[in-house]
Amino acid sequence: MAQALIEPLLLSGQVSAERVVAVVGRPESAVSCRKGAFADIAIHPVDAAEAADVWSAPLQLLAIKPQQIDAVSASAPGVGDSPLLVSVLAGVSIERLQRLFPSHRVVRAVPNTPALVGAGLTALAWGKDITVEQRLQVRQLFVGVSEVLELPEEKLDAFLALTSSGPAFVALVAEAMADGAVAAGLPRDLAHRLTHRTLAGTAALLDGRQLHPAILKDMVTSPGGTTIAGMRALERGGTRSAVIEAVIAAAERSRQLA
Repeated sequence: MAQALIEPLLLSGQVSAERVVAVVGRPESAVSCRKGAFADIAIHPVDAAEAADVWSAPLQLLAIKPQQIDAVSASAPGVGDSPLLVSVLAGVSIERLQRLFPSHRVVRAVPNTPALVGAGLTALAWGKDITVEQRLQVRQLFVGVSEVLELPEEKLDAFLALTSSGPAFVALVAEAMADGAVAAGLPRDLAHRLTHRTLAGTAALLDGRQLHPAILKDMVTSPGGTTIAGMRALERGGTRSAVIEAVIAAAERSRQLA
């Protein structure tokens, strides 16, 4: 995710390579990351002496696993000038971030994986004492790859469940639809391509015409036809309830990680 966010800024020239310092977990990761847009930036493994330089940067992007945050904060030195720490860690609250990184001003960001193709969504929640200039800097970090929304922190768990976990739920549906098409007689490669285009086209129609999903469903469903037969099978299988419960479960797990 960090690479997806930084790459458009490097390619557009908004940020020069010499202004970026990256820290990764292993030496081999430092080597593998140093290519393309990242060929000229400083990338250090976490145990390198130069890795400590990242803590003096005015804007720091924290993109690790939530389970690693205690170890990372324990190794972070105290710094002056209150640098800005932007966390993309799922479920880790502003209060916890501020407690673990007391020398920083903190921001929570919740991006999603479609940012990898410039079609993402990102929600931002601000910690204390974030200046107008810093808010603009943070928004600039995400606006190249996503639509950016500012939300109260208490809304982020639901946002994450829908937009960050949601692509996995949609991918599961896509896989199932393609499997069904294979069972109905289509070659697998064609089934996957048609599934992806059907989902993309449906999303574009819903968004472009601002349709309620129920309206589109009724547009497609004719009396005694193929679609209502399929809808009946979905309802019999509890699909609607399963999707609702999946979003709720993801939101609850996000709250537990706080």
